[in-house]
This record gives sequence, C-alpha cells and structure tokens, in this order.
Amino acid sequence: MKIKGAAKGQYGCRNRRKYIQIAEVALGAAAILIQLGARALVEGEAYKNVLTVMAIVSVLPTANVAVPFLASIRFWTPKKEFYRKLNPYEEKCTVLYDLILTSREQILPMDGILVHPTGVYCFCSNPKADIRKAENYLNEVFRSHKLDPNVKVIADEKAFFRRAASLKPADGYEDDGSVGYAADLLKTLSM
Repeated sequence: MKIKGAAKGQYGCRNRRKYIQIAEVALGAAAILIQLGARALVEGEAYKNVLTVMAIVSVLPTANVAVPFLASIRFWTPKKEFYRKLNPYEEKCTVLYDLILTSREQILPMDGILVHPTGVYCFCSNPKADIRKAENYLNEVFRSHKLDPNVKVIADEKAFFRRAASLKPADGYEDDGSVGYAADLLKTLSM
C-alpha cells in the first residue's frame, strides 16, 4: 500500500494533497507577510507602493489554494482497514479511493468508488450529505458526458461492501471504454 506520491483515485491521496495545501498556504502567507514587513524597512514611497502591490497580488494564488483546503479540511483518508477491505474488489472492477466531489450545494467525500460496467457505486462518508441530491447531481454530470446515468451513492459502509461483494467481475462484460472514461471523469471532478 503506497501512500507517498499517491495520485488522484489512489489510497492516501486526500491526506497527501492536504499536506501539500498546508505547505502552499503557509508559503503564500509567509510571502505576503515578508512583503508587508519589507515595506516598513524600505525608504521611498515608490518602493513601499511596489511592495504593497506585490503583497496584494500574492493574496490571490494563496486564496486559490486556501479555499479548497478549508472546504475539505475535515475529510481525511479513511483508516487502512477500509483500504484492506476494499482492495480485493480491484480484481472485479475499477476502484477509486479518497475523492472529494463537490456540487453547488454539497461537499461529497467519496472514500471508495466502484466503477463497474453495471454502474458506479460510491461510498460517501459525510453524514450531512443529501444522498438523493448527490445521486441526481452525479447522474446529470454523467448524462452531460454521454455516459449512462447509473450512479448510486451509498452512505452506509456495510451496504457499500455488500454491493461490492455482489458485483460480478467486469471481465464478463463487453468493454466499450465507458468504465475507464467514467473513472477519469470522477478523478477530474475531484478537488
């Protein structure tokens, strides 16, 4: 189980991305403070104005990193036990881990997603998520990308693993490329 360098859809990517965002926000904040501090040390109004403008311009990229970080700060990678339980299903279908999908109304931490020719089955660990709205949103996104709108969002971990156990291996289905396309789409939608 490789966590270091985990890419989107792999176990551990949520925590890895969070640590990178912490470093980026800290670096941005430090740059802003240094520029404002340097303003007090220089003489000449033109230099002070340039440093002020530099600090103001530095706020935007820092805010662009800080907003998704603050939105997802409470959602961490699930425990290794979850990974160990879900890992065997990688033989049956495409399994994605640790994605955080967002709609206009909700933040949906998808701890595990099974992308199978019969549909997409997502385990959402946010107890405040409106499952019906989440399914409608994801099915609409799939429909707009010309995929079958067959996404099911499951809030109960036991029900999710029962669904995973009931899936037949994807090899038994004709591959039209939609499974790979759906997995790539979900990775793209993730923060």
